Amino acid sequence: MSQVEATRSGQEARGYDIVAAQDKWQAFWEADRTFRPLDDGSRERRYVLDMFPYPSGDLHMGHAEAFVMGDVVSRFWRLQGYDVMHPLGWDSFGLPAENAAIQRNAHPAEWTYANIETQARSFRRYALSVDWSRRLHTSDPEYYRWTQWLFLRFYEKGLAYRKDSYVNWCPNDQTVLANEQVVQGLCERCHSPVTKRKLTQWYFRITEYAQRLLDDMAALEGKWPDRVLAMQRNWIGRSEGAYVDFRVEGREEPIRVFTTRPDTLFGATFMVVAPDAPLAAELVSEAQRAEFEAYLEKTKQETEIERQSTERPKTGVFLGVHATNPVNGEQVPIWSADYVLSEYGTGAIMAVPAHDQRDLDFARTYGLDVRTVIDTGEPDPATTGIATAGDGAYVNSGLLDGLSDKKSGVARMNEKLAADGQGEAAITFRLRDWLLSRQRFWGCPIPIVHCPEHGEVMVPDDQLPVLLPDLRGADLKPKGTSPLANATDWVNTTCPTCGGPATRDADTMDTFVDSSWYFFRYCSPNATDAPFDKAEVATWMPVDQYVGGVEHAILHLLYARFFTKVLNDLGMVDFDEPFQRLMNQGQVINKGKAMSKSLGNGVDLGAQIDQYGVDAIRTTVVFAGPPEDDIDWADVSPGATLKFLQRAYRVACDVVSAKGVDPSTGDLGLRRTAHKTLGALTDLLESRRFNVVVARLMELVNATRKAIDTGCGPADPAVREAAEFTAVALSLFAPYVAEEMWEVLGHAPSIANASWPVVDPALRAEERTTMVVQVQGKVRAKIEVPTDITEEDARAAALADANVQRALDSRDVAQVILRLPKMVSIVPR
Repeated sequence: MSQVEATRSGQEARGYDIVAAQDKWQAFWEADRTFRPLDDGSRERRYVLDMFPYPSGDLHMGHAEAFVMGDVVSRFWRLQGYDVMHPLGWDSFGLPAENAAIQRNAHPAEWTYANIETQARSFRRYALSVDWSRRLHTSDPEYYRWTQWLFLRFYEKGLAYRKDSYVNWCPNDQTVLANEQVVQGLCERCHSPVTKRKLTQWYFRITEYAQRLLDDMAALEGKWPDRVLAMQRNWIGRSEGAYVDFRVEGREEPIRVFTTRPDTLFGATFMVVAPDAPLAAELVSEAQRAEFEAYLEKTKQETEIERQSTERPKTGVFLGVHATNPVNGEQVPIWSADYVLSEYGTGAIMAVPAHDQRDLDFARTYGLDVRTVIDTGEPDPATTGIATAGDGAYVNSGLLDGLSDKKSGVARMNEKLAADGQGEAAITFRLRDWLLSRQRFWGCPIPIVHCPEHGEVMVPDDQLPVLLPDLRGADLKPKGTSPLANATDWVNTTCPTCGGPATRDADTMDTFVDSSWYFFRYCSPNATDAPFDKAEVATWMPVDQYVGGVEHAILHLLYARFFTKVLNDLGMVDFDEPFQRLMNQGQVINKGKAMSKSLGNGVDLGAQIDQYGVDAIRTTVVFAGPPEDDIDWADVSPGATLKFLQRAYRVACDVVSAKGVDPSTGDLGLRRTAHKTLGALTDLLESRRFNVVVARLMELVNATRKAIDTGCGPADPAVREAAEFTAVALSLFAPYVAEEMWEVLGHAPSIANASWPVVDPALRAEERTTMVVQVQGKVRAKIEVPTDITEEDARAAALADANVQRALDSRDVAQVILRLPKMVSIVPR
């Protein structure tokens, strides 16, 4: 017999049935439309949003944690009188659906929408206070029509463009990955090693917004987790330095490199170009071309993490050409080496081996010159093999000799470069433009037609959406190109400009494009003449509380901020940050490890709910620790939580005073406890310390139970007040039990329409008394203290009093006798 079944059996006499309560209140909330906002301006609005789920199957333990946290905030704000919008939808395009369709010889939509319905039923069961009327799916044509429309506005603004480049390629999934989707050299989804492939791809020019993305984080300080802001700052990677021009004989344009240390130019003894940078293939001499091309093919098989490793031996190939160092006129050899990445700057660097370890390792491998230009007082790197990266006096540096301040050295060198026309001070960013092309089917088609005469032509707005064709099963299998490219009836079309033969763009968009604007659509999900109603967005946004995992710090969250800034520039929204507050939630693990089938440590959410009930699972998740911490399911006890909920319900059942009775006539001690608890709960909820809220509620239930059994009795008005406080607060975590308690206490449903109780400041204030302090039987001090002062605090307060100290006259204390809160007696040696 499960604990739910046992509870049903044991509670029949009290009228409480967990499963029946779940069914009853789900039906009531849906019929009553309890959680639809009024949206009439009568209350201050609040927008709570959880990062929407991907429909990969039924809900799992991670969903249990991720979605309860936002629900607590939503319910709390609603009880406080705010008009709360808390919508839910699905991020429903993506590769798993396509792979499932291949396996099942079906269309991805079949798997996708079946899973959505499964998850929707489970979300309803999980008692989320969601406005289901705003539900959306990014794979609906009504939605991706506007994703395409927004792409075209970006294209008109010059922020969407196409170019040839080496890209991250997943050979398993047969698709391109953005830099952010490559984790330690592996595909973030299937964990296959990522290689490089040269393709013509679409990009969003997010780099145009790099400085704004950095600057605007100042407004998020204290509202977003520090680690998320730090991760975004590091990913954007602002660097100050200089562009330096190295001229190559026979080449009209100089090679421009970026360096953060232009002051070390006199120590640049060679240059390195990334093998996969177009510059390398352009520079290489005919005599070296065969060796270079063989090296390039070898580099393509390496992951970026392998290329960047400081432990692997340095390899490279001489390109057969030299460049001129602009500050001393020396001819420096140009090499190609895999430790330089094509995405960094121009794909070329100046190498200063004395003061950079990777450059030094390369120089020693190939016998290249090493020249010290900063005297740090350490041994010569050419001898030790250890680069000196610290500051010191400039040597062998011409105009910089005699200086020892890095800032002055950089400034003087920048002035010289500018004066000689050989460079300029510069700021660069690690951030690269967002690669959004994907060679898969189940995504948003790119609304561009390629015409032999007119090139790239936008699909007219009145022809949107460009619908996906009906491909399924084997037609979706990866073949190195997008499945859409092989759908000839779909891909062959006419040019919107000239009417001649043309082809549709056969790539689809990265699904992060879909999720970069969905939060706007919730404000007016049925809008048909725009992606969203501008007035509704102005009314509800920015989002007041966003909830999601830290793993999205440099993916979704950065892209969403970028989209919002572009829409602001387009005049579509009047703000440029989408989320005012961000709360991260941790992961649910088991026995110290992430849950997985291979480890056999998975926990089935549905089975847990069947055994303990929704309320017990929700409350256990919240009680396990702060929202951002991981939860080890092996360390928690939903059974114990269920017993607590049963105790709380029995307290409500035992109340016999009439609804509306004046609580001021009730037991003062219990009222003080209830109001102190309520005041603490309010503060804890505002600071998102939900686990402590549950702990304090447990204390209040115990205090009320004691008052009923051995104190003022069930008829005392203070008992009703405490029970009602408990029910309202408990509704944040355990809404089914709370609704039952509210009904037992004689109130009309729903408790979600109740008000957060008002704390009486006089009752919350500490009750104080005079504590007498004696030394050797004589009164030496009288101290005002709380009536519930602890022994430790009383002892400390007594011994700290100046009069007590004089009476002790430096003698040691032999004994402290406590009669709290009235007296402390001190016996000196």
